[in-house]
Amino acid sequence: MKKNKPIIVVLGPTASGKTELAVALARLIQGEIISADSRQIYRGLTIGTGKDLDIYQNGGALVKHHLIDILNVGEPYSVAHFQFDALKAIEKIEAIEKQVVVCGGTGLYLDALLQDYQFSRGTDFSKEHLKLNRDFIVFGLNPMPEIRRLRCANRLVDRLKIGLVEEVEQLISDGINPNDLIRLGLEYKWLVHLVQGDIKRAEFEQGLTIAIQQFSKRQMTFFRKMERSGIHIHWIPDELSLAIKLVYIQSRF
Repeated sequence: MKKNKPIIVVLGPTASGKTELAVALARLIQGEIISADSRQIYRGLTIGTGKDLDIYQNGGALVKHHLIDILNVGEPYSVAHFQFDALKAIEKIEAIEKQVVVCGGTGLYLDALLQDYQFSRGTDFSKEHLKLNRDFIVFGLNPMPEIRRLRCANRLVDRLKIGLVEEVEQLISDGINPNDLIRLGLEYKWLVHLVQGDIKRAEFEQGLTIAIQQFSKRQMTFFRKMERSGIHIHWIPDELSLAIKLVYIQSRF
């Protein structure tokens, strides 16, 4: 039987450039991407969650992705759902002899997949304990804190310019319950309060910028926790160009 290739994981905090890197890598090595992002699973949250779907199509052949835009806002989804869906996606990708590249910033999702979380009770979609049963190699992006904060701030400005507020106004107009958006946290919580007139624009921009920067820091804290639990992460120097980052990965894969 042909041995499956190790799964490649690209992780990092928000605004670290992980999607661009993962897509470039997948294009280079004939791979498909599994998104490990707890909010990109929802349709309509394109700008706020940074799906960057254009990246999957730019620069050459389309790179296929999985677990993006699979649910409507308000539909339930859990870590157990992700573990099940990711394992099924891995099987599907490997069945056509493509390379699996997992990319995301939701540490809990990644940890559940890589460390074979076992849940105390079965679910309605899986009654058995699931295991990855694959070798994997993890690469991480971790810009310096001051660079990370600046990128978070600049990216919010860019997203506001391309219609972040209007995205939420349209979602609510389409019948999405504002409370379901608030439960998603971060951008969508602040945006709902803004469009409903609960806060002023200046308060929104300042408060959300700080909230995103704090979230980015929490992501890094979780990744460090993953390392302490035994997952080795190859941290890629942030100053390297995209091309050299690809070389870095290939030299270790």
